[in-house]
Amino acid sequence: MQIMRYPTRDTWPEILHRPPVDLRSIAKAVREILNTVKSDGDDALRKYTAVFDGVNIDGLEVDPEEFAAAEQRVSADLKVAINVAAANIEKFHSAQLEDIKKIETTEGVSCWRRSVAIEKVGLYVPAGTAPLFSTVLMLGVPARLAGCKEIVLCSPPDRDGKADDAILYSAQLCGISRVFKIGGAQAIAAMTYGTKTVPAVYKIFGPGNQFVTSAKQMVSHQVAIDMPAGPSEVAVLADDTSVPAFVAADLLSQAEHGPDSQVLLVSACEEVINETLIAIERQIVDLPRREIATRSLTNSKAILVRDMAEAIDIVNLYASEHLILAVDKADEIAEKIINAGSVFLGNYSCESAGDYASGTNHTLPTAGFARSFSGVSLDSFVKKITFQKLTEEGMRRLGPTIEILAAAEGLDAHRRAITIRLEAIDGI
Repeated sequence: MQIMRYPTRDTWPEILHRPPVDLRSIAKAVREILNTVKSDGDDALRKYTAVFDGVNIDGLEVDPEEFAAAEQRVSADLKVAINVAAANIEKFHSAQLEDIKKIETTEGVSCWRRSVAIEKVGLYVPAGTAPLFSTVLMLGVPARLAGCKEIVLCSPPDRDGKADDAILYSAQLCGISRVFKIGGAQAIAAMTYGTKTVPAVYKIFGPGNQFVTSAKQMVSHQVAIDMPAGPSEVAVLADDTSVPAFVAADLLSQAEHGPDSQVLLVSACEEVINETLIAIERQIVDLPRREIATRSLTNSKAILVRDMAEAIDIVNLYASEHLILAVDKADEIAEKIINAGSVFLGNYSCESAGDYASGTNHTLPTAGFARSFSGVSLDSFVKKITFQKLTEEGMRRLGPTIEILAAAEGLDAHRRAITIRLEAIDGI
């Protein structure tokens, strides 16, 4: 990790700059994939599965026998762990369900809002070097709670043409019965345009590599997507009460995601920074994904600041996907955080908890989008429809106001829609 000591504020934007992700280099290839799937459907999906996943498959959809066999192969311990995680995720997201509140804005004028599930949603779940069955829970549980009528899931097959066992078990647990063995940009294309086998959806969710990210961006004018995405990241705010070994483990847990991931350590205590860097060197030695983590750390920084106020300003400017407050009075400092995807308070609140089983969602805004985007929640799977009802008394009271406003904008048909009603009420 690069060490920055007492950087001046004017240098912060440059220091906090993410590693460049240039999707232009793959844009042409992604566009070709999208267009080919749009025109050739299932044939294109099979072709790209052979090219990119190295396997020829006839049946793109997982059948009941595959679900059953996968469930048998998942260990009992893993099933229990997945069930616990799913229960916590459901408990947290269930609390986000909203009651309808009718508001009388004027006597005789009532307005309310109702959440309506998006009918058809598509979930993308990576399954390359690390099959993310936890993402199935993070997306599948709120989709089911929201009441989405059709939930489809795409995930790439392995070399034997099979979907990951834990992904299939998690899908069943979420009530998802339509799973397709399709990965990459071609999966995004299938869920956008629809094929003979794969239904088109109204909104697509889920992380992925640069091809998936690029494809989601390209189709976002035709189908909704969850949020802009970039490489995963974490920032840790530490002080002299933090445990360097814990901080090092948290930084490495994020760094192992991918070589383009970034981690950030911010502290006013130089001793903590030094001890954390030593702990990283110790812990990375036997890390199975050591090479990936090492490459990620070259994109990462440890920043020594003058005080906690400066540290808070830096992490708010960075707007990280994950923010760990490994500090004294973490609850108090958390109130000052305005830009972050998800915040973890105290030495025992590691990012891994949120990634898997605390209950919050791990599908979060990256690349600074936490300044303007929220992570996935129950709200992500619904749309809000507003309603209003005017009685005769309501029209009598509010109508004249609307007439004046419509006339002032020069929209006479709008004004007449009110006038004709008011005249009917008055018997004119």
